[in-house]
Amino acid sequence: MGEFTLELNEDQKQVRDWLHGFAADVMRPAAAEWDEHEETPWPIIQEAAKLGIYSLDFYAQQFFDPTGLGIPMAMEELFWGDAGIALSIVGTGLAAVGVLANGTEEQIGTWVPQMYGDANDVKVAAFCSSEPDAGSDVASMRTRAVYDEAKDEWILNGTKTWATNGGIANVHVVVAVVDPGLGSKGHASFIVPPNTPGLSQGQKFQKHGIRASHTAEVVLEDVRVPGSCLLGGKDKLDERLARAREKAKTGGERVKNAAMATFEASRPAVGAMAVGTARAAYEVALDYAKTRVQFGRPIIENQGVAFQLADMATQIDAARLLVWRASWMATAGKPFTAAEGSMSKLYASEVAKKVTAQAIQILGGNGYTREYPVERMHRDAAIYTIFEGTSEIQRMVISRALAK
Repeated sequence: MGEFTLELNEDQKQVRDWLHGFAADVMRPAAAEWDEHEETPWPIIQEAAKLGIYSLDFYAQQFFDPTGLGIPMAMEELFWGDAGIALSIVGTGLAAVGVLANGTEEQIGTWVPQMYGDANDVKVAAFCSSEPDAGSDVASMRTRAVYDEAKDEWILNGTKTWATNGGIANVHVVVAVVDPGLGSKGHASFIVPPNTPGLSQGQKFQKHGIRASHTAEVVLEDVRVPGSCLLGGKDKLDERLARAREKAKTGGERVKNAAMATFEASRPAVGAMAVGTARAAYEVALDYAKTRVQFGRPIIENQGVAFQLADMATQIDAARLLVWRASWMATAGKPFTAAEGSMSKLYASEVAKKVTAQAIQILGGNGYTREYPVERMHRDAAIYTIFEGTSEIQRMVISRALAK
């Protein structure tokens, strides 16, 4: 297990520079166009696949980096390029994490490669948890999975919402209720294979930001999947449900929830995404402040502007350190006793909103136009305090950890 360090090694620096080059040369020039079109940037995903960036191997290498810094470093660089395009590139990862966190070795080997496809035929995957009446309140989930023992099949019915790649994915990972009496502990995750009858795309959302990323409802109508598509297998589910029922009678330690396990694993990565967007806006504002002349001097020489930039730089560095600490802790197997994963996501997401707003202020009227990218970055940054647990939910998680 790697020791905690603030210095990237040479291999990590090479990967960082490689990703930065892709973000600068491929993503940034296309960012405004795909934001305007509000469409999945398939050509850019394919280019990422050809280079080896959009692939299971690449993310596995970063995921198993012994320092824990591979994933946050990669997320920061890609989201520095453009948040919408980057989410289209990395959105499959949430579904993959869902399988890696809850699936058997056979399920991982079978389904995760199908989520990515290959450079000649790229695919995407979707993780489907939220519902119209169950976002932060996962206990209110209504999508049901009923077991047909005679056919060894699960029948899924319900509607999912806010699903990245929902409806266009090759593989969908769906969280559903198997025992309504157990609340969130009665949930399980299922693989829905490609072209399964009964799964369809509902409403595609037109969004404030991250417009190059496809977000839609997923409708499940008598969707039948083989018993082998229950992540972790039925024996493991039966055992977990039995423990949950016993704990419900007697009280005791919490039973792991499949969807929450996925979110816990991904929160520092979302924090890294926010750091990338904040850093991008800060750099635009810094360059502008050095070249924009008012009253005979660059505006960075005005204390009001310089102090804003100082605060922005400090907050970005602080957010990155929280993300790196949480990522290292997760890799090292150290428990988040003070909800350090939620801390990193909370702080980084709030910093992204604040820094992108300050960047617009520094650019003045120019910052409010689409001629400069900071207005798009500000729109993109709004999502970080909402998805994968709102800031309010993160504060609840942190406060509960502190109260123990």
